Amino acid sequence: MRIIIKEDYCKGCSLCIAFCPQEIIQLANRLNRNGYRPAEVLDQNKCTSCAACARMCPDSVISVFRPEKNKIKAS
Repeated sequence: MRIIIKEDYCKGCSLCIAFCPQEIIQLANRLNRNGYRPAEVLDQNKCTSCAACARMCPDSVISVFRPEKNKIKAS
């Protein structure tokens, strides 16, 4: 699983934090280029790919990439 946050466009609204069932997102201690504290992922390995964070983001700055399922080759 992989969460990508476009930090320069994040306004730090914290909706992703409130809706993450794994509680792995927080606001960074640094500011982005627009003066906001962007969201950041604490532990990518704990992500379950539910994409709640991406669905709640009003600015669509979060992308969640799910692992590919093992493809079974037909013989």
